Amino acid sequence: MKEHLKHPIFSIISDIVSTENLESYVIGGFVRDIFLKRESKDIDVVVIGSGIELAQKVAAKAGNPKVSIFKNFGTAMLKFKDLEIEFVGARKESYNRNSRKPIVENGSLEDDQKRRDFTINALALSLHKDNFGELLDPFGGIDDLNNKIIKTPMDPMITFSDDPLRMMRAIRFATQLNFKISDVTFEAIKENKERIHIISKERIIEELNKIVMSKKPSIGFKLLDESGLLQIIFPEFHKLKGRETRNGISHKDNFYHTLEVLDQLVPHSDNLWLRWSALLHDIAKPNTKKFIKGIGWTFHAHNFVGEKMVPRIFKNMKLPLNEKMKFVQKMVLLHMRPIVLAQEEVTDSAVRRLLFDAGDDIDELMKLCEADITSKNEEKVKRFLDNFQLVRRKLKEVEEKDAVRNFQPPIDGQEIIDTFNLSPCKTIGDIKLAIKDAILDGVIPNEREAAYQFMIEKGKELGLTPVINKKNK
Repeated sequence: MKEHLKHPIFSIISDIVSTENLESYVIGGFVRDIFLKRESKDIDVVVIGSGIELAQKVAAKAGNPKVSIFKNFGTAMLKFKDLEIEFVGARKESYNRNSRKPIVENGSLEDDQKRRDFTINALALSLHKDNFGELLDPFGGIDDLNNKIIKTPMDPMITFSDDPLRMMRAIRFATQLNFKISDVTFEAIKENKERIHIISKERIIEELNKIVMSKKPSIGFKLLDESGLLQIIFPEFHKLKGRETRNGISHKDNFYHTLEVLDQLVPHSDNLWLRWSALLHDIAKPNTKKFIKGIGWTFHAHNFVGEKMVPRIFKNMKLPLNEKMKFVQKMVLLHMRPIVLAQEEVTDSAVRRLLFDAGDDIDELMKLCEADITSKNEEKVKRFLDNFQLVRRKLKEVEEKDAVRNFQPPIDGQEIIDTFNLSPCKTIGDIKLAIKDAILDGVIPNEREAAYQFMIEKGKELGLTPVINKKNK
C-alpha cells in the first residue's frame, strides 16, 4: 500500500511519529477510497496520543500552515497543498441514550476502529517507518468492499442506538457506492428508526442531499422508505406512495413515478435544487386527488397547491428559505406548462407567456419536463420528446424575435398616472396588465411606441382622457 502514500504529508507525519516512537495511522474514507479507486482529498489521521500535538508538529515541519484546533473534540485540522488533514487521538466512546455526543476516553487503535460506523470505514494504514503502509483490517472491511456490503464493526443495534445519524449514513453509502446493506444491519435500522428524532434536522438534510446528488437517488429513497425512516423525516414524500382503484380505474404510484423522474433527470443536471424540484413536482397529488365518474382520477391544480407547500417543507426540513426555495417553487408551479404545449399546437403566444413566466430558468424547466415523461409506452415517450424538441425550437425563435424573457413592459405605472392625471388606483394596474398581455399575445410588438399608442387607446376605452401627448418626450 506504500504506493498510495506518496504525498509529502505522509512522509512528514511518518518522520515525526517514527522519531518519537508513536503509533499513527491513516484511517477511514481515504483508505476505503484507495480500494474503490476513487480520489479523496480528506485524510483522517489517528495517533495513540494527542492528535492536537501531532497536528502542531506536522504544521511546523510543513511550512506552518494554519492549524484549526477543536479542544472539545480533541481534534485538529490543517490544509497542506491539495489535502485537508484531520488529526485525532485514538479513543473509545460511550453514549448517553438521549444524545449522540459521546463520552470520550483515550484508547487503542482497536478501540478507535471499533467506534467507526462501518467496516469499510475502519480500515487503517500504518504511518510508522517500521511498518509503513501496512493494512490493519480487524473487521473484514476489505471483504465487505469486495462483496459490496455495508455493515457495522460492532453490534448494529448498539451502533445505531448510540449514533442514529449512522442509519442515514448507511443508506447514503449504499446509494453512492451501489452497495447492499447487510440484512442484520438493515434490520437494526428498522428497529432503531425512532431514534432518528434525536438528530438535528440540519444533519439529516446534509445526508439526504448527498442521496439526492448521487448517481441513482431512487436507491436511497427506497431504502429510507423500507426502513421506516422516510415517514419520519419526509412525511409529505411518503404520502405519495400507493395506488387506488375505483370502478376498475387506477392511478399510477406517484412515489415511484417521482423517483423515476429524479433518476432520469440525473444525467442532465447536477443542480441540487432542480433535483429537489423533481422530488417535489407532484408533492400535492395526495391533497388534490379526486375520482370523477366518467373521467377517472384527477389531480386538479396540484402544481398550484404544490407551489404553496414548498415553503413549509423547506422550513420543516431546514432547507434554505431564499432564492433556492423560490426556484423550486417556480419549477413546481410551471412543470405542467411545457407538457401541455407539447400536447397541443405550439403557438407563439403560449411560448411568449412561458418565456415570460420562466425567465432565465426556462432551460432548467425544460430538463425537468423531459424527465417527467415516464410512460412505459415507448411510442408515446418518443412522441412527447419529439414535441419537446419542437417546443425548444419555438422558444429559441420567439426569444430571438420578441425578446420577452424577463422583459419589463415599456410603459410603467408612473407614466400611466402622468398621462391620464390619475391618483393611485386599480385602473393603473389594469392598463399595465393590458399592455403586458398585448405584448405576450402578439397584439403589439415589445416596443415603446406601440405600447404607448396601446395605452392611449386602452385609456379611452376606460373613459380616460390623456392630459398631454407624451409620445415624443
